Amino acid sequence: MKILDALLDLLFPPRCPFCRKIGKRGVCAACEAKLPYTEKPLREGAPFGKCAAPLYYEDAAREAILRYKFEGVSSMARDFAPLIARCVSEELAGEFDVVTWVPVSEKRLRSRGYDQAYLLAHETARLWDAKPVRLLKKCADNPAQSSLSDASARRANVLGMYDAVDGADIAGARILLIDDILTTGSTLGECVRVLRDSGAASVVCAVLAMTRGEKKGS
Repeated sequence: MKILDALLDLLFPPRCPFCRKIGKRGVCAACEAKLPYTEKPLREGAPFGKCAAPLYYEDAAREAILRYKFEGVSSMARDFAPLIARCVSEELAGEFDVVTWVPVSEKRLRSRGYDQAYLLAHETARLWDAKPVRLLKKCADNPAQSSLSDASARRANVLGMYDAVDGADIAGARILLIDDILTTGSTLGECVRVLRDSGAASVVCAVLAMTRGEKKGS
């Protein structure tokens, strides 16, 4: 694996996911010092309960996440994962046994080529010598939350859009649910509701970035 990684680094030199400077894998020292870190990484409230986020969704973090989601740079998940893992370890340690993610629809998966939340969950869990478990599925391809400006419209947009995977071992589980961004919390809240209704003992959440306010999000 180390030989393969070295070969890939030679063919595709690693870049900082935020400034794109070529160098060592992961966040460069300059970006590490000036990223928009959250002052209070743990946000609590309805409808999602608890959610930890290392970054605010602004400036270099916002640009990097948009590049990751919409420009096909799926490898950036590996660079983002340590930020999520460190934040979760500090804010949610001991509160979960199973890692899962907010899935995209089959249509979105085909068009994008990858599920960005799954990759974040996979790379984050890998740092704990674990693997994420698929517990949720998206039932339809609804309009993107970012296309809706009203919080109530966002809540309505995701209602009934997610369901538990047939045969998923959810009953009694303590779950960490991972997504890319927290804004109004409507998407996370709906997924948390489905998991709880399916018998989960508890659900906590983690994202790479969250907005500062509650009026801009998904």
